[in-house]
Amino acid sequence: MKLILKAYNLKLKHTFRISRKSIDFQPSLIVELQDNGFSGYGEATSNPYYNITVEILQYDIEKIRDIIEAVSHETPEEFWLKVNPFLKDNPFALCALDNAYNDLYARKNGKKLYELWNYNISHNPLTNYTIGIDTIENMVLKMKGFPWPIYKIKLGTPEDIEIVTELRKHTNAIFRVDANCAWTVDETLKNAIILKNLGVEFIEQPLKADDWYGHKEVFENAVLPVIADESCITESDVAKCHNHFHGVNIKLMKCGGITPGRRMIAESKKRGLKTMVGCMTESTVGISAIAHLLPELDYVDMDGSLLLAEDIAGGVTIKNGKTYYPDRAGTGVILF
Repeated sequence: MKLILKAYNLKLKHTFRISRKSIDFQPSLIVELQDNGFSGYGEATSNPYYNITVEILQYDIEKIRDIIEAVSHETPEEFWLKVNPFLKDNPFALCALDNAYNDLYARKNGKKLYELWNYNISHNPLTNYTIGIDTIENMVLKMKGFPWPIYKIKLGTPEDIEIVTELRKHTNAIFRVDANCAWTVDETLKNAIILKNLGVEFIEQPLKADDWYGHKEVFENAVLPVIADESCITESDVAKCHNHFHGVNIKLMKCGGITPGRRMIAESKKRGLKTMVGCMTESTVGISAIAHLLPELDYVDMDGSLLLAEDIAGGVTIKNGKTYYPDRAGTGVILF
């Protein structure tokens, strides 16, 4: 097997701002695994919150090039177990490799990933589209310029309620809000009452990730469901989120790829938690991997490639929230 690494700097349509950062470009690393005329693709992006750069991704993957290229007939689960010990401190790099290998494995078997897993795509959830923090006027313009059935609204400002109130005047779409750890317990409980009346479906990660006492209080008293994001990173976090959140938002880059992501989804279902998979700001390479998990999800946030000024790949397409799969095996990705 041959390993190929390609670095990109993805340009965004608009400056993307959340409560702790803003970006105009998203550095990204694409992993390609070639074997017997087939190619599988995976992606990981830089993330300052988790101290991940493209250079770190490249360095950590290159360290185990010989191990990767010696793999031949292993299942994706066996491949993940083989490389995980070397990348357990860099789940982003592990994700790129794991997704690429899952893609390659499915292509060699002549099946789309969801077909390989025997998933039924007839009831896939719609994806939301994210409106990043900006002036209220600009947030309205962004929303009106991209009509969509479900919006995720990034919050964590002094004007949070004013933002949602104004946006609601311009659409009947479903709203979801994401405070990215910026609220207190009291703010969350008070805001939830108002937001429910404004047609908000749920609140994502209102409190700091490790505020488990606060999560419990919000879980027991908020009038809206609360979904964990920063509090649910790895497989062991699912059990901690039980009875502290109503659902979990699993990020493949944070947990180490599709393989552990599927295990987290299964564990969440066992514990009665709503299942969601979210994305980073990433290309169609990463989004196409997420798309094959849709049949197992209650909610999905896979709009990362829709936020780009120019994509680097083809794969799944998303129209009005609905996902369409290309007539190609694996994740269906092709690089431009």
